[in-house]
Amino acid sequence: MLYYLFEFLEMKYQLIGASVFQYISFRAAIATIFSMGFSLFFGKRIINFLRDQQIGETIRDLGLEGQKEKEGTPTMGGLIIILSTLLPVILLARLNNIYIILLITTMIWMGFIGWLDDYIKVFKKNKQGLKGKFKLFGQIVLGVFVGTILFFHPEVKVRTNVEPISSLIQNTTETKNFSNDIKAAITTIPLLKNNEFNYYSFIKWIGVNSKYTWLIFIPIVVFIITAVSNGANLTDGVDGLAAGISAIIVFTLAIFSFVSGNINFASYLNIMYIPNVGEVVIFISAFLGALIGFLWFNVYPADVFMGDTGSLTIGALISVIAVIVRKELIIPILCGVFFIETLSVILQVTYFKYTRIKKGVGQRIFKMAPLHHHYQKLGFHESKIVARFWILGIVLAVISIVTLKLR
Repeated sequence: MLYYLFEFLEMKYQLIGASVFQYISFRAAIATIFSMGFSLFFGKRIINFLRDQQIGETIRDLGLEGQKEKEGTPTMGGLIIILSTLLPVILLARLNNIYIILLITTMIWMGFIGWLDDYIKVFKKNKQGLKGKFKLFGQIVLGVFVGTILFFHPEVKVRTNVEPISSLIQNTTETKNFSNDIKAAITTIPLLKNNEFNYYSFIKWIGVNSKYTWLIFIPIVVFIITAVSNGANLTDGVDGLAAGISAIIVFTLAIFSFVSGNINFASYLNIMYIPNVGEVVIFISAFLGALIGFLWFNVYPADVFMGDTGSLTIGALISVIAVIVRKELIIPILCGVFFIETLSVILQVTYFKYTRIKKGVGQRIFKMAPLHHHYQKLGFHESKIVARFWILGIVLAVISIVTLKLR
């Protein structure tokens, strides 16, 4: 809203300073400050409201040290993240940008699915929450919607042969249409030279038209959103872990979005240029500020838990942003902590079932899964576990950023 207001003031009245709102870097900085300030100022009030409404976490007895002390801690804290992100986005972003529309829709939809899960746990006293098949259905619906829009919408284009432009517009909103922008389901393969990959390659060999690439592209988007959303959900098990790791990932995605939406940086780095994707930086900046503000209350000992309202939403947003900036194939590296946590659960369950069939008694690889609980069982304090996982997340983020140039 403010973007359009200052655009009007600049065009109509030539207001001095109004043009600063055309700069993505300026609006991104304001979005971060605004969302962080909102989450810090109103976060405590939201937590007190949740406590007054007795919206507290019901803890399953897993035999972990300090577990019972968490009983009754307010949950549904993901509402802080959602509100702190949406408000600055509505004020500062171009709301007619297709990528902003997709991200707002993703946040609201997955926020609702997560809230429904938390509501059933808290008010219906059902520790299982929303049945897994319904959560999966919600993720599939979102994946189909996002994949369909990204494949068919006319504004979703890329440019692989990028030439720098003389006028320095890289820091402002890109509005021009170029004849060499193409409509294609292309992504980036990290660490490879000439690393663009077209999803059409999967079906090209059978001789079908490229217009049917959506048959491959949409299921892949569904899988990515489902996997990352559930991975974030599994990671949210100790104070500050999911929010901290997510903040590191989101910051990295902000870098990817900025350079991919900036024609001069894209040319310099020899990477794919994505018209109008620079606007995504505004959303990511607000999202990052909201996560940092939420961490103020979520680090050990936590005053609030994000619940599925937060974790499912965070994972879905990260996956959608990665697909938008054509960096979905780097997710196993960038979201490596989510991946490891999910893999530990898959290995634990698979091995337990296998040994039960083979030996009659189920055996475990880890003392407990997800992996952070394994270290808790080994006697590590959760704050040390979180700090070390954060360090791992930073290392993986640096490796991900390096892939921009290391090919």
